Amino acid sequence: MALLGSDSAVCAVDGSPKRQRVDDFQNEGSLIGISLDSPNCRQSNVQVELDPKLDATPDAFGKVSRIAVDAAVAFLRRQSCDASSLDLLPDAEQNRRKLYDLLSETACNACNNSALLLGPRGCGKTVVLNRVVDELQEQYPGRICAVWLSGLLHTDDHCALKAIAKQLCAEHDLMFSKSASFEENSQFLTSMLREYSLSHKSVIFVLDDFDLFAQIPKQKLLYNLLNILQSTDSQAAVVGISCRLDADQLLEKRVRSRFSHRKFLFLPPVAPDLKRFFRSALSLPTDSRFPFIEYAEKFNAEVIALLELKEINDIFSEVTNVDLSPKHILDLAFCIICDLDREKGFLSISNFKAAIKNLRRQPKLDSLRDVAVLELYLLVSMKRLEGKDRETYNFTTIFKEYKCLHDTHNTCDLYSQDVCLRAFENLLERQLIAFVDGRNHRNGIEFRSVKLLVSSFEIEEGLKTSPVCPMVLHQWCAHEGFK
Repeated sequence: MALLGSDSAVCAVDGSPKRQRVDDFQNEGSLIGISLDSPNCRQSNVQVELDPKLDATPDAFGKVSRIAVDAAVAFLRRQSCDASSLDLLPDAEQNRRKLYDLLSETACNACNNSALLLGPRGCGKTVVLNRVVDELQEQYPGRICAVWLSGLLHTDDHCALKAIAKQLCAEHDLMFSKSASFEENSQFLTSMLREYSLSHKSVIFVLDDFDLFAQIPKQKLLYNLLNILQSTDSQAAVVGISCRLDADQLLEKRVRSRFSHRKFLFLPPVAPDLKRFFRSALSLPTDSRFPFIEYAEKFNAEVIALLELKEINDIFSEVTNVDLSPKHILDLAFCIICDLDREKGFLSISNFKAAIKNLRRQPKLDSLRDVAVLELYLLVSMKRLEGKDRETYNFTTIFKEYKCLHDTHNTCDLYSQDVCLRAFENLLERQLIAFVDGRNHRNGIEFRSVKLLVSSFEIEEGLKTSPVCPMVLHQWCAHEGFK
């Protein structure tokens, strides 16, 4: 399949089939906007219906070439946000198979089960559970119902049970009563589970941030759900998701005795597996999911060549040294794709460098870049006081340190105490420093203890990027014993 042979091939005689197809795409209201970005087509397995005989090579930058590049960017961005089309990492795939077997027992043999998915944030726990639920609903159509709860949203038992009743009503087109009490919702849940069991249907209760549910006083919701699993009148499973490895230890004794203690641990992936995952996140499919097959093959070849470069490997190592989670890798891939040059149509080293800068962006450093030179002097003075094991300090001691440094080197940046006090207030407003007691009143601020809200590393980086920082200030900051 040729993706656009040459300009002469595209701009053939007006009215020719090729030209007519290009005009049809334009007249149908932006192909990319409709076929790729519409709400109905946001799943990564969407198929774009284009004529496979349409010429479009990435060497010619005509209208059809831009369509191919826009389609690639839209697909890869969607793929980075929704990893359902990507292959799971080996550890996650192993947990998926085990979890599928466990929940299949509930659907097939009416065996009530409970389990916990444990691991750091962004390691793929929710992705694995979503795939398992989708597979079960596909294999047993109409027999699987998933109820999702979040510990961040449903902060008490009444709110959580109300959300369960609301989702079950929506599943079966029943009228939901907002004024129902906790007991009424509890009775409704019991009766619904009994009906589910009689009709050989299963309910999967998913508790995201399970540790937050365990911190609710009396743990009434967890007790009721796990107690239901002990009954033969129900066909259900409870799956908790938590980033705390000791989440099950937070349960009360009566609740813990009803939990099956099945735990699926999601470990950080090893570097080779993570690099293969990164390559797949930046690669285009060469099947019916993406219409421009030849362009996709060349794009993928360029990605493989880039990932072999030492400079790219250094960037990848820098990212994985901070966070090994697949979610962090997908964030990096998203930033890279967003920086792609639409005119060239291929990734370059500059895209990776821009992406790593976006990931490392820190608001405190941005604030330090714009502060005045006097404010930099005060920040360095506070840093030096901390280096002298001063646990507390106020504006008076900070001004003395600043005055001592100036008198030693006789710099031209000498300001009065009133001017320094205004600069000190500016640092408070920028939230680069704060009062130790946490109060915001400004009475006698020159005598109240303060603390730095920026680290020594951030101060040093801020001095490097500041256009007004004098050289002597770099020396004072780098060498605390420098007089």
